Amino acid sequence: MKALVEFCSSNVSSYTKPVMEALENAPDLDVDVMEYGCLGHCGECYMKPFALVNGDYVEADSPEELLARIKQKVQEDQDKWEKDFPF
Repeated sequence: MKALVEFCSSNVSSYTKPVMEALENAPDLDVDVMEYGCLGHCGECYMKPFALVNGDYVEADSPEELLARIKQKVQEDQDKWEKDFPF
């Protein structure tokens, strides 16, 4: 299963540009990275780094922490997928 990581463009300009670039260039991750004008979390995009990972809201206090949490969420989702669909 390929993970989808979505970013808000306002949040990218403030916090998450290095996170987006790291995910796009990570050879060990199977993710699609998308940037949208708005993800519907208005106000939060100005407060701290966040992204949607397979539709789930993930936030952190720093871009580095967000990257780690995204990687963790992607791995958790992959593990669950493999457990639910072992073929």
